[in-house]
Amino acid sequence: MEKEQIHLSDVKRILLGEGPPEFLLEVFLRTLIIYLAMLFLIKWLGKRMSGQLSITEMAIMIMIGAIISVPMQVAENGILQGLLVMLCLLGIYNLLNWLNFKNKRLEILTQGGSVLLVKDHVLQLKQMKRSRVSRQQLFAVLRNENIMNLGEVKRVYLEGCGIFSILREEKPHPGLPVFPPADEEVLRLQSGIETRQACASCGFVKDDKPALCEHCGNNEWISARIVNQHHHEGGN
Repeated sequence: MEKEQIHLSDVKRILLGEGPPEFLLEVFLRTLIIYLAMLFLIKWLGKRMSGQLSITEMAIMIMIGAIISVPMQVAENGILQGLLVMLCLLGIYNLLNWLNFKNKRLEILTQGGSVLLVKDHVLQLKQMKRSRVSRQQLFAVLRNENIMNLGEVKRVYLEGCGIFSILREEKPHPGLPVFPPADEEVLRLQSGIETRQACASCGFVKDDKPALCEHCGNNEWISARIVNQHHHEGGN
């Protein structure tokens, strides 16, 4: 379209475009056909596509989203072209899943592996940095699971599909609170341990207060706290 043909007062062109009004009905039919094809495709891809997506599944969904817009709206392009591309993506997806099943290294390369973020009540800061997970993001996940203190956590994994897997301790240990210090109501549910100090950076607990944390090198310490037993049993 030439610049001279564009006018803000041209309401018909803005609303209907340059095609005839009948093309709106064709757009509706194209959209309906693509929608039904998408339902069939997602069902064929399996239940995983309706759950938490892996890296390859996310890439497939993004590509499908980019592909289906053209055959739905562009009169010059037929629907079969878009459907053919969608079937090709389905074939690639199933082939990749088959190869992942046969080759563990390929599976880790394409799907991603599990990353250990918390080990025995201590944040694994290097792994968190490599995975681009902040303390506050991790603490928010723990708070959502009714966990008040790192002393309640034995392991936290970041799975390849992006979800957090949390393994709790059967009995709480002294550790670093995951709630803000200003939330006094929550802190009252945790008892302070004056003889033990928790690193404010990673949660590593020591009986004394050394100059530097031997786990992360931080020099800021706070009094370690332990979740009251009655609350821990109620949370489980």
